[in-house]
Amino acid sequence: MMFIPNLLSAESGSESIVRARIVIVEDEPDLRDAVAEYLSASGYDVATAESASAARTLLETQSFHLAILDIAMPGEDGLSLGRWLRSKMPIGIIYATAAGTALDRIVGLELGADDYIVKPYELREVLARVRSVLRRVPQPAEPQGAKAETTANRRFMSFGPFHADLDGRFVTGTNGTVIDMAKSEFDVLEVFLTRANRLLTRAAISEAIGFVEDPESSRAVDIRIMRLRKKIEADPANPKFLRTVRGEGYIFSLPTGEGN
Repeated sequence: MMFIPNLLSAESGSESIVRARIVIVEDEPDLRDAVAEYLSASGYDVATAESASAARTLLETQSFHLAILDIAMPGEDGLSLGRWLRSKMPIGIIYATAAGTALDRIVGLELGADDYIVKPYELREVLARVRSVLRRVPQPAEPQGAKAETTANRRFMSFGPFHADLDGRFVTGTNGTVIDMAKSEFDVLEVFLTRANRLLTRAAISEAIGFVEDPESSRAVDIRIMRLRKKIEADPANPKFLRTVRGEGYIFSLPTGEGN
């Protein structure tokens, strides 16, 4: 079954036909229940699991748009579970980590996490990060008839041997091969493609992709750009497209005539 994300704010007064589904994997029952109750009250369908093994069992019969995974759990940790999830379905991932464990947050981002939250949770911040990630979760595929009618209005951009479908949210390379790209990586690429040949600071990139402002945002942007370079640059150490402007930020170089 395919679900449509509920991207409307709880204050909007509008309703979505089918709500986004979120799974919370957390071994602390009080914390798990508090987050689940808060997100449910905010308009999401929420399921919970107390361990990675319980989450795997749950995911045999259900699909989700977003997972909130505690990194430090007994048995299999959240990082391992996140890798498995990404291999099974397109899903947004927010890792939860204890305060002060910056290494876990960096590792999580390098593994393709869309965001992270720090314990103890501030529930309003959890909701803000959930909404931010769900905005970037692709909509379900359209039926063939509808797709044929809307193709002319889709946004496409090209750079070098790559072609990006900004609405379909995927990139193809040589011979039409789809590039394996996490949602968070495509978010950054879209920011650069739609602002090509312009200097962008880390703060501007963070704002454009909907990051909640915090001291780790700049590091998170750098990690996403590092992963993106590995996928679109022939030589990531000497990038042709995504160049660093020392002390200023980044610029995506797109030769005149490309991009359409």
